[in-house]
Amino acid sequence: MIEIVAETGSTNQDLAQRLSGGEYLPEGRWLVADRQNAGRGRLGRVWDDGAGNFMGSTVVRIAPGDPSPATLALLTGLAVHEALSRFVSSGLMLKWPNDLLLHEAKVAGILLEMVSGVVIVGIGVNLVHAPEVPGRRTAALGELAPSRDIFAEALAASFDTELQRWRSVGLAPLLRRWQSAAHPQGTPLRVLPPGEDAVEGAFAGLAEDGNLRLALLDGSIRTIHAGDVLLV
Repeated sequence: MIEIVAETGSTNQDLAQRLSGGEYLPEGRWLVADRQNAGRGRLGRVWDDGAGNFMGSTVVRIAPGDPSPATLALLTGLAVHEALSRFVSSGLMLKWPNDLLLHEAKVAGILLEMVSGVVIVGIGVNLVHAPEVPGRRTAALGELAPSRDIFAEALAASFDTELQRWRSVGLAPLLRRWQSAAHPQGTPLRVLPPGEDAVEGAFAGLAEDGNLRLALLDGSIRTIHAGDVLLV
């Protein structure tokens, strides 16, 4: 079910308030806004909206035996990639942990939040408008973009498929598919771990738990658990 509202502060915040208030939200329920006036990205960044873009959230109810909830960022990235691939023939590329690039410029982002044991998955996709983000290149599908509602249906379907795979076949196949849709191994990266200086190296794939493996200049491999990742 996809619920559409004309305007709200943040679809993630709306679902968080419903959960905190005791409302039961089943998986497969989506909240999509025409406009957001207080959208958020990772690390507290402001996420500007744009009329015609996709701004929406859904929930995942973690069950015993599920893979780590943190890997839902990778699952969601694959779902967005799959949905956009129906309309864009080339140039899409995943970037760890939760960005999708179009010709190396950000076209979509993901924000995960845990409330009352439920993961809220927020997704923003630049369908027709690319907001300005200081220090970052952004892109939109432009003339290739479907309507927001058509894209919402495509995304809901691909997310449901990926969620079932995540639960039924485990994490390893998802990681292989994620890496095949990401920038190639050896891609130069600059990583900004929380509270640390920038670290430069080359993409060396994903660890078994979905964390980033960074090949450093001295030949060692560092596992990155959190941080901003930039293409160099």
